[in-house]
Amino acid sequence: MTKIDTLRRFLLPCITPPTNPAAASLAGVTSTGAPKKRLSTSLRDDIYVQDSASSSASSSEATSASDYNLSAVTAPQRPSKTMVIGTIFGRKKGHVWFCVQHDRLSVKPLLLLELSIATSQLVHEMGSGLVRVALECPTRPELTSCLLRSVPVWTMFCNGRKLGFAVRRSANEETRMMLKRLESMTVGAGVLPSGSGLGGSGESDTDEVMYMRANYEHVVGSSDSESFHLINPDANSAQELSIFLLRTST
Repeated sequence: MTKIDTLRRFLLPCITPPTNPAAASLAGVTSTGAPKKRLSTSLRDDIYVQDSASSSASSSEATSASDYNLSAVTAPQRPSKTMVIGTIFGRKKGHVWFCVQHDRLSVKPLLLLELSIATSQLVHEMGSGLVRVALECPTRPELTSCLLRSVPVWTMFCNGRKLGFAVRRSANEETRMMLKRLESMTVGAGVLPSGSGLGGSGESDTDEVMYMRANYEHVVGSSDSESFHLINPDANSAQELSIFLLRTST
Protein backbone atom coordinates (compact mmCIF):
# COMPACT_ATOMS: atom_id res chain seq x y z
CA MET A 1 0.00 0.00 0.00
CA THR A 2 1.37 3.38 -1.05
CA LYS A 3 1.46 6.49 1.07
CA ILE A 4 -1.32 8.04 -0.97
CA ASP A 5 -3.59 5.07 -0.35
CA THR A 6 -2.89 5.32 3.35
CA LEU A 7 -3.75 9.03 3.47
CA ARG A 8 -6.90 8.45 1.47
CA ARG A 9 -7.97 5.74 3.88
CA PHE A 10 -7.70 7.98 6.93
CA LEU A 11 -8.70 11.38 5.52
CA LEU A 12 -11.63 10.39 3.30
CA PRO A 13 -14.08 9.68 6.12
CA CYS A 14 -13.31 13.08 7.62
CA ILE A 15 -14.33 15.07 4.50
CA THR A 16 -17.04 12.80 3.06
CA PRO A 17 -20.58 12.82 4.58
CA PRO A 18 -21.53 9.51 6.15
CA THR A 19 -23.64 7.22 4.06
CA ASN A 20 -24.81 5.02 6.96
CA PRO A 21 -28.62 5.48 7.35
CA ALA A 22 -28.36 5.25 11.16
CA ALA A 23 -25.71 7.97 11.18
CA ALA A 24 -27.80 10.11 8.82
CA SER A 25 -30.84 9.63 11.04
CA LEU A 26 -28.86 10.73 14.08
CA ALA A 27 -27.63 13.80 12.17
CA GLY A 28 -31.19 14.63 11.20
CA VAL A 29 -32.37 14.34 14.76
CA THR A 30 -29.80 16.80 15.98
CA SER A 31 -30.60 19.30 13.21
CA THR A 32 -34.40 19.46 13.61
CA GLY A 33 -36.33 21.60 16.06
CA ALA A 34 -38.59 18.93 17.62
CA PRO A 35 -35.83 16.97 19.31
CA LYS A 36 -34.45 20.21 20.69
CA LYS A 37 -37.86 20.85 22.21
CA ARG A 38 -37.85 17.43 23.81
CA LEU A 39 -34.32 18.09 25.07
CA SER A 40 -35.36 21.38 26.66
CA THR A 41 -38.39 19.65 28.18
CA SER A 42 -36.08 17.04 29.60
CA LEU A 43 -33.86 19.75 30.98
CA ARG A 44 -36.87 21.45 32.55
CA ASP A 45 -37.87 18.15 34.11
CA ASP A 46 -34.36 17.72 35.47
CA ILE A 47 -34.41 21.25 36.86
CA TYR A 48 -37.80 20.60 38.44
CA VAL A 49 -36.49 17.41 40.05
CA GLN A 50 -33.40 19.25 41.33
CA ASP A 51 -35.53 22.11 42.67
CA SER A 52 -37.85 19.62 44.35
CA ALA A 53 -34.88 17.85 45.93
CA SER A 54 -33.43 21.17 47.10
CA SER A 55 -36.82 22.18 48.52
CA SER A 56 -37.16 18.84 50.29
CA ALA A 57 -33.64 19.17 51.72
CA SER A 58 -34.38 22.71 52.93
CA SER A 59 -37.67 21.53 54.43
CA SER A 60 -35.97 18.63 56.19
CA GLU A 61 -33.26 20.95 57.50
CA ALA A 62 -35.90 23.35 58.80
CA THR A 63 -37.79 20.46 60.38
CA SER A 64 -34.58 19.18 61.96
CA ALA A 65 -33.82 22.67 63.31
CA SER A 66 -37.37 22.92 64.64
CA ASP A 67 -37.09 19.50 66.27
CA TYR A 68 -33.73 20.49 67.78
CA ASN A 69 -35.18 23.70 69.22
CA LEU A 70 -38.15 21.79 70.57
CA SER A 71 -35.93 19.15 72.15
CA ALA A 72 -33.73 21.88 73.61
CA VAL A 73 -36.80 23.40 75.28
CA THR A 74 -38.36 20.15 76.48
CA ALA A 75 -35.13 18.36 77.50
CA PRO A 76 -34.72 18.04 81.29
CA GLN A 77 -32.12 20.23 82.89
CA ARG A 78 -28.86 18.65 83.88
CA PRO A 79 -27.93 18.58 87.56
CA SER A 80 -25.82 21.56 88.58
CA LYS A 81 -22.52 20.92 90.38
CA THR A 82 -20.48 23.31 92.50
CA MET A 83 -17.58 23.01 94.90
CA VAL A 84 -18.11 23.85 98.56
CA ILE A 85 -16.26 23.36 101.85
CA GLY A 86 -17.87 20.99 104.33
CA THR A 87 -16.94 20.60 107.98
CA ILE A 88 -18.13 17.76 110.17
CA PHE A 89 -17.50 18.49 113.83
CA GLY A 90 -18.70 17.50 117.27
CA ARG A 91 -17.59 16.84 120.81
CA LYS A 92 -16.32 13.37 121.60
CA LYS A 93 -19.19 12.78 124.01
CA GLY A 94 -21.73 14.76 122.03
CA HIS A 95 -23.36 14.58 118.61
CA VAL A 96 -22.37 15.65 115.10
CA TRP A 97 -22.82 18.91 113.23
CA PHE A 98 -22.45 19.46 109.49
CA CYS A 99 -21.49 22.89 108.17
CA VAL A 100 -21.33 23.96 104.50
CA GLN A 101 -19.52 27.10 103.32
CA HIS A 102 -19.11 28.67 99.88
CA ASP A 103 -15.49 29.43 100.75
CA ARG A 104 -13.25 29.05 103.78
CA LEU A 105 -13.31 32.79 104.64
CA SER A 106 -17.08 32.92 105.06
CA VAL A 107 -18.24 32.69 108.67
CA LYS A 108 -21.89 32.61 107.58
CA PRO A 109 -22.60 29.00 106.56
CA LEU A 110 -24.65 28.11 103.52
CA LEU A 111 -26.09 25.27 105.59
CA LEU A 112 -25.67 24.25 109.24
CA LEU A 113 -27.27 21.04 110.44
CA GLU A 114 -27.32 19.52 113.90
CA LEU A 115 -27.47 15.74 113.47
CA SER A 116 -28.76 13.28 116.05
CA ILE A 117 -25.97 10.76 115.49
CA ALA A 118 -23.31 10.61 118.19
CA THR A 119 -19.75 11.55 117.25
CA SER A 120 -18.42 8.18 118.38
CA GLN A 121 -21.02 6.36 116.26
CA LEU A 122 -20.17 8.36 113.17
CA VAL A 123 -16.47 7.60 113.68
CA HIS A 124 -17.38 3.91 113.90
CA GLU A 125 -19.46 4.11 110.69
CA MET A 126 -16.64 5.85 108.87
CA GLY A 127 -14.32 3.02 109.87
CA SER A 128 -16.19 0.81 107.39
CA GLY A 129 -15.21 3.17 104.56
CA LEU A 130 -18.77 3.95 103.37
CA VAL A 131 -21.19 6.44 104.93
CA ARG A 132 -24.50 7.46 103.38
CA VAL A 133 -26.54 9.97 105.37
CA ALA A 134 -30.04 10.58 104.00
CA LEU A 135 -32.13 13.44 105.38
CA GLU A 136 -35.76 13.22 104.35
CA CYS A 137 -38.70 15.55 104.79
CA PRO A 138 -42.30 14.96 103.69
CA THR A 139 -43.91 17.14 101.04
CA ARG A 140 -46.15 19.19 103.27
CA PRO A 141 -48.08 22.17 101.81
CA GLU A 142 -46.19 24.68 103.94
CA LEU A 143 -42.81 23.32 102.78
CA THR A 144 -43.38 22.78 99.05
CA SER A 145 -42.50 26.36 98.07
CA CYS A 146 -39.42 26.81 100.27
CA LEU A 147 -35.86 25.95 99.32
CA LEU A 148 -34.78 22.47 100.25
CA ARG A 149 -31.94 23.82 102.43
CA SER A 150 -34.51 25.92 104.34
CA VAL A 151 -36.46 22.93 105.68
CA PRO A 152 -36.19 23.13 109.50
CA VAL A 153 -36.44 19.45 110.51
CA TRP A 154 -35.43 16.24 108.78
CA THR A 155 -35.76 12.51 109.41
CA MET A 156 -32.25 11.07 109.45
CA PHE A 157 -31.00 7.75 108.08
CA CYS A 158 -27.40 6.57 108.21
CA ASN A 159 -26.46 3.62 105.99
CA GLY A 160 -30.11 2.65 105.80
CA ARG A 161 -30.87 2.84 109.56
CA LYS A 162 -33.15 5.48 111.03
CA LEU A 163 -31.24 7.52 113.62
CA GLY A 164 -33.59 10.22 114.83
CA PHE A 165 -33.68 13.69 113.32
CA ALA A 166 -31.58 16.53 111.96
CA VAL A 167 -32.32 20.19 112.69
CA ARG A 168 -31.31 23.22 110.64
CA ARG A 169 -29.58 25.84 112.80
CA SER A 170 -28.36 29.39 112.43
CA ALA A 171 -24.70 29.99 113.19
CA ASN A 172 -24.22 31.43 116.67
CA GLU A 173 -21.18 33.25 117.97
CA GLU A 174 -19.46 30.02 119.06
CA THR A 175 -19.84 28.46 115.62
CA ARG A 176 -18.51 31.57 113.92
CA MET A 177 -15.51 31.51 116.28
CA MET A 178 -14.74 27.93 115.29
CA LEU A 179 -15.02 28.72 111.57
CA LYS A 180 -12.73 31.69 112.11
CA ARG A 181 -10.13 29.42 113.68
CA LEU A 182 -10.36 27.03 110.74
CA GLU A 183 -10.43 29.60 107.94
CA SER A 184 -6.80 28.97 106.98
CA MET A 185 -7.59 25.29 106.39
CA THR A 186 -9.38 23.81 103.40
CA VAL A 187 -8.67 20.12 103.96
CA GLY A 188 -7.71 18.50 107.25
CA ALA A 189 -8.84 16.83 110.44
CA GLY A 190 -7.94 17.35 114.06
CA VAL A 191 -9.09 18.22 117.54
CA LEU A 192 -9.83 21.63 119.03
CA PRO A 193 -8.97 21.88 122.71
CA SER A 194 -11.63 22.05 125.42
CA GLY A 195 -12.78 25.45 126.58
CA SER A 196 -12.98 26.80 123.00
CA GLY A 197 -16.41 28.31 123.56
CA LEU A 198 -18.40 25.70 121.64
CA GLY A 199 -20.58 24.41 124.44
CA GLY A 200 -23.94 24.91 122.73
CA SER A 201 -27.23 22.95 122.83
CA GLY A 202 -26.68 21.83 126.41
CA GLU A 203 -23.28 20.24 125.73
CA SER A 204 -20.42 20.68 128.13
CA ASP A 205 -17.60 23.00 127.13
CA THR A 206 -15.05 20.79 128.89
CA ASP A 207 -14.82 18.24 126.05
CA GLU A 208 -12.59 18.42 122.98
CA VAL A 209 -14.11 19.12 119.57
CA MET A 210 -13.26 16.75 116.75
CA TYR A 211 -13.49 18.05 113.20
CA MET A 212 -12.98 16.89 109.62
CA ARG A 213 -12.82 19.53 106.91
CA ALA A 214 -12.76 18.83 103.16
CA ASN A 215 -14.02 19.84 99.73
CA TYR A 216 -17.45 18.56 98.77
CA GLU A 217 -19.20 18.40 95.45
CA HIS A 218 -22.63 19.99 95.85
CA VAL A 219 -25.11 18.51 93.38
CA VAL A 220 -28.57 20.04 92.88
CA GLY A 221 -30.62 17.41 91.08
CA SER A 222 -33.98 19.21 91.37
CA SER A 223 -35.99 21.34 93.77
CA ASP A 224 -36.56 18.16 95.80
CA SER A 225 -33.06 16.66 95.71
CA GLU A 226 -29.62 17.91 96.75
CA SER A 227 -26.51 16.09 97.85
CA PHE A 228 -22.99 16.68 99.16
CA HIS A 229 -20.20 14.25 98.24
CA LEU A 230 -16.83 14.23 99.96
CA ILE A 231 -13.89 14.69 97.59
CA ASN A 232 -11.19 12.59 99.17
CA PRO A 233 -7.75 14.17 98.79
CA ASP A 234 -6.15 10.74 99.17
CA ALA A 235 -6.70 8.88 95.91
CA ASN A 236 -5.75 5.57 97.58
CA SER A 237 -8.31 5.91 100.36
CA ALA A 238 -11.58 4.00 100.13
CA GLN A 239 -13.43 6.47 102.36
CA GLU A 240 -16.74 7.63 100.84
CA LEU A 241 -19.09 10.05 102.54
CA SER A 242 -22.28 11.50 101.07
CA ILE A 243 -25.13 13.48 102.58
CA PHE A 244 -28.46 13.62 100.74
CA LEU A 245 -31.34 16.07 101.22
CA LEU A 246 -34.58 14.62 99.88
CA ARG A 247 -38.16 15.86 99.81
CA THR A 248 -40.35 12.76 99.66
CA SER A 249 -43.94 12.35 98.54
CA THR A 250 -45.03 10.55 101.72
